[in-house]
Amino acid sequence: MTVTQIDLDDDALQRTMTLSGTRTKKDAVNLALRYYAEQQQRAAQLARHLERARDWDAVRHAEELHRAEKAARGR
Repeated sequence: MTVTQIDLDDDALQRTMTLSGTRTKKDAVNLALRYYAEQQQRAAQLARHLERARDWDAVRHAEELHRAEKAARGR
């Protein structure tokens, strides 16, 4: 664990503590850091999956299916 002195956004910190139920600033900051890292990791994984789907032509197929379903509802 690293000891670091930083200026924090008091409002954001309080909202994080309230919403998460954390009792200490340290816990709130660590929770927020883990949450951010996990979100970025998920976004990168999703981007990789979408890139693969493009290679499989799945995106074009899904768009065509969506247009067909939308047209069927409009009739």
